[in-house]
Amino acid sequence: MDKHRLTLTLLTLLPLSVACGTGAGSGGGSSSVGPESDAPVTGVHWRVDSLTAEGTTRSAPTGAYLRIDDQGQAHGNYGCNSFGASATVQGDRVAFGNARSTEMACDKAPMAFEAAFSRALSGGALTAAVHRNELTLTATDGARVRLVKERDASLYGTRWQVTSLVDGDVASSLPAASDKAWFTLDPKAGAASGSLGCNRFTAKATVRGGHLTLGTPTTTRKMCDGSLMDTEKTLRVLFGRTLTYRLEHRSIALTSENGRGVNAVAVR
Repeated sequence: MDKHRLTLTLLTLLPLSVACGTGAGSGGGSSSVGPESDAPVTGVHWRVDSLTAEGTTRSAPTGAYLRIDDQGQAHGNYGCNSFGASATVQGDRVAFGNARSTEMACDKAPMAFEAAFSRALSGGALTAAVHRNELTLTATDGARVRLVKERDASLYGTRWQVTSLVDGDVASSLPAASDKAWFTLDPKAGAASGSLGCNRFTAKATVRGGHLTLGTPTTTRKMCDGSLMDTEKTLRVLFGRTLTYRLEHRSIALTSENGRGVNAVAVR
């Protein structure tokens, strides 16, 4: 199997340590992080901004996030792969259970951040501090993750950056420089516009009952590198048909009736 592909239905258990006495596997717990907190840690979409470890600060890739719900479950994105785990918040401590993660390979920088972020979460309970719109998680080894509160993205008017191509149960990361693939929806014009990775496009767009119908696109006619043209060719098959869309916080999935589609995130 190509290293850039993953089976979305396969979830691999990655050990995340659970602090003694917190019972992370049981879920629940307080929704704030101590008496000095001025906002809850749960029920918030936290965009990962950066991670500092061993004297080095890394900026997070687009799409890295963490969300802990009030039922003791956490889900997010490490920087390349999505993950889910049980979570307990007690006082100023946050503990995660075993994580379930997808297995997609990405470019070197996102994978390096992912490894560091995963290590930070796997070192036992973290100390959490919330101040206004920022959350800081500090691991036992001193690594610090800085996160910023973000509102849920709107379907309309948001610049959606394509992060992966989907074919049934298998998704593939986009090649380098394909972060230029994006789209936005304009309800007044009844249109979608953006970039296919190389060429710009516009197309009629109708949203109804959880479905997005795209018309035949009008595009520019530039020639780009082979990988970008391959991405563009794949994206073109989504036009002229009706797609199911699933919007969750700051991510969206578009899927056609034959199982092909894309995943995208709201660009900040």
